[in-house]
Amino acid sequence: MSVKDEIRHKVWNALTEKKLGRFPFPLVGRIPNFKGAEKAASFVQSMDIYKTASVVKVNPDAPQLPLRAAILKDGKTLLIPTPRLKDGFVMIKPDSVPAGEERKAASIKHMNTYGKVVPLTDIPSIDLIVVGSVAIHPDGRRLGKGEGYADREYAILREIGNKPVPVITTINCEQLVGDDIPRDSYDLAVDWIITEEGITETNTPYPKPQGIQWEHVTEEELENMPILKELKGFRRGTDL
Repeated sequence: MSVKDEIRHKVWNALTEKKLGRFPFPLVGRIPNFKGAEKAASFVQSMDIYKTASVVKVNPDAPQLPLRAAILKDGKTLLIPTPRLKDGFVMIKPDSVPAGEERKAASIKHMNTYGKVVPLTDIPSIDLIVVGSVAIHPDGRRLGKGEGYADREYAILREIGNKPVPVITTINCEQLVGDDIPRDSYDLAVDWIITEEGITETNTPYPKPQGIQWEHVTEEELENMPILKELKGFRRGTDL
């Protein structure tokens, strides 16, 4: 087992043993749905970088559902990556969601009913990015579930010319670790850590991806993620 996997399993086991996780179970192999997700979402709503954002990209996992719903309630446009980036990104505009249906609209099951998959050319400028995490170091180093989608999603957005924007994660305090998380050049570090107890700025020293590192993309990934093929034919923005 790699060092990264050892850290992941330590967190999954701690959340399970301390009963800090929620459905879906088991927590292993997932971005764990943690107790306190609603409180963490409310802290995000209090942040200036959230209040001034018009378009927010959020991962599709269960613990970020309260925040996705809040984004729509707050009149912001929500961008959600489809699971495993199979179909790229779904965009949901707040005016397409009737009052009281925000949580349903922000769910994986129903997001395509209220929103639509958008080609790269139609993705609006994103102001804030939220990622799920398994483990986070206070300096912003992050571990997801090990498949690299959050890193790649950020890289795709930079590749098409989106400006660098703040990256935040919502977690339970138990997911904060002091372990020396190994880091690869394509890994995405976070700027803000929001837990059920409050907000912490990481002042991370680690640079974010500037785009896709194509040497790390396999033929299988190109086949399984059509958005990568689309990206190869996309003319890069000039503001990278």
